[in-house]
Amino acid sequence: MEMTVNQNGSQLTMELSGRLDTNAAPAMMTKLEEVLVDGVSQFVLDMANCSYVASSGLRAVLNAQKKMNSLQGTMIVKNVVGDVMEVFDMTGFADILTFE
Repeated sequence: MEMTVNQNGSQLTMELSGRLDTNAAPAMMTKLEEVLVDGVSQFVLDMANCSYVASSGLRAVLNAQKKMNSLQGTMIVKNVVGDVMEVFDMTGFADILTFE
C-alpha cells in the first residue's frame, strides 16, 4: 500500500492506494501519529485507490477518527469504492464515519 500525505493549512489529506491490510495498517497508524497533531482541524482520507480493507485497516481508520475527535476536528472519508464501502456498512463503521 502507498500513502500520500498533503497538508493545506489546517486540512490534512491522506490518499491510500492498494490494500489496507495487516501489513499496511501499522504503517498507516504510525504515519497518522506523526501527522495528526495540534493545528490539524480537518482530516480527509481519500480511499479512491484503496481496493481492500481488513479488520486491522478498520482499526487504523477508527484510530484516526478518535484522534481527530481528541483534536476537536473533523474527519471525512471520501471516494470509497463499492467493495470497501460494503465492509464499512457491514461492520457499522458507516454509522460512525462521515463519507463524501
